[in-house]
Amino acid sequence: MENGQNVIGSLRPVERYDVGHVQEVIRQAHGELRQLLQQRSEIMKRIGTVKQTISGLANLFGDGVLNEELMELVDRKSGGRQPGFTKACRMILMQTGRAMNARDICDYFEQKMPALLARHKDPMASVTTVLNRLVEYGEAQAVLSNGRRAWRWVAEVPAEASAANGETDLVANVS
Repeated sequence: MENGQNVIGSLRPVERYDVGHVQEVIRQAHGELRQLLQQRSEIMKRIGTVKQTISGLANLFGDGVLNEELMELVDRKSGGRQPGFTKACRMILMQTGRAMNARDICDYFEQKMPALLARHKDPMASVTTVLNRLVEYGEAQAVLSNGRRAWRWVAEVPAEASAANGETDLVANVS
C-alpha cells in the first residue's frame, strides 16, 4: 500500500481531488442552496397569501366566482366527497387565518367534518403529524400562541399582527 493507494488500488479520496477546489464548490453550492430555500420560503408565503385572498373572496361571493381549475388550486373542489385529511387541515388553517393548535383543529373537525375525524384512532396525533408535515412542505408555520404550540397558514402577515395575537415563531427562518 505504497504511494497513497488503498487495497483495491485506487487513490484515497483526499488525494484524488484538489480539496481547496472542492471546498470552494461546496461553499458556492451551500450559498446557492440557502438562497433558493429563502426564495422558496418567500414564494410559499406569497402562494399562501394569494390562496387566502381567493378563498376569502369565494367565502364572500360564493364558489361560483371560481372556475374549476381555481377551485382545485385553492382546495375547494370536493368532487362529491369529503376532502382528504391533509387537504382538510390545509383548508382549516387557510380559512381561519389565525394560529390554531391541534385541539382547535380537532374541534373544528368535530363540528364540520366528524366523519373524517372518526377514521383516526388518535385524532390529536394525526392532526399534529399533518400540521408538522405542512411545516416541512413550507405551507404552515409552527408558532407559540398563548404559550402553546400552534400552527398558522404561511402567508405574508405583518409582524405586528402576529405579536398582537400573542404568537411567536418556534423555529427561526434558515437564511
